[in-house]
Amino acid sequence: MMDLILWRHAEAEELAEAGDDLARALTSRGEKQAARMAAWLDRQLPEGLRVLASPARRTEQTANALGRKFKMRAELLPGGTPQDLLDLVQWPRAKGTVLVVGHQPMLGQTIAQLMGLQASECAVRKGAVWWLRQRQRLDQSQTLLITVQSPEFL
Repeated sequence: MMDLILWRHAEAEELAEAGDDLARALTSRGEKQAARMAAWLDRQLPEGLRVLASPARRTEQTANALGRKFKMRAELLPGGTPQDLLDLVQWPRAKGTVLVVGHQPMLGQTIAQLMGLQASECAVRKGAVWWLRQRQRLDQSQTLLITVQSPEFL
């Protein structure tokens, strides 16, 4: 069994303010969103989990809110594909839990692919978490949606 938790970075400043997309920082609202979601995640997450984040500043800041060690991986930068993400986390072969802090549309496209949805049907809100589980049942591989959490509702 493998759990894949996809966490979209919290609200960040507009591109015009930062100039460089990868340098965009969280807004004060985004910092609060990240802190609320991190507190909720911290109570749910198992020991031994792997945390991976895009090297963009806003994803690094979102991941930092969790207060756990994480690795920044270029495969998760904006413009990456669902296959880049799935190869990186070794879905569905890996065991245990992987938390990925990343961007739209990659996260939504990955969820859509795993859940058999149209990519356009899967919007991931800023700061939100989607928790997916891969399991074997009667020689069949299944992807379950465990929960979707949005920082506004925590």
